[in-house]
Amino acid sequence: MPLVRSDKDKIIAGVCGGIARSLSWDPTLVRILYVAVSIFSAAFPGLLVYIILWIVMPKG
Repeated sequence: MPLVRSDKDKIIAGVCGGIARSLSWDPTLVRILYVAVSIFSAAFPGLLVYIILWIVMPKG
């Protein structure tokens, strides 16, 4: 599946839902992992990456 933002599984912009759909994972699991990596890793600017993905990923 191509990497596109989700229209159905979205809370803010559908980025995590689109990643989950392309990996065939549960969207809640992807959101939890994304937040955990963003919090526990000082080198991973989660909010900035999310905004960039929001702009770059096409709407599906």
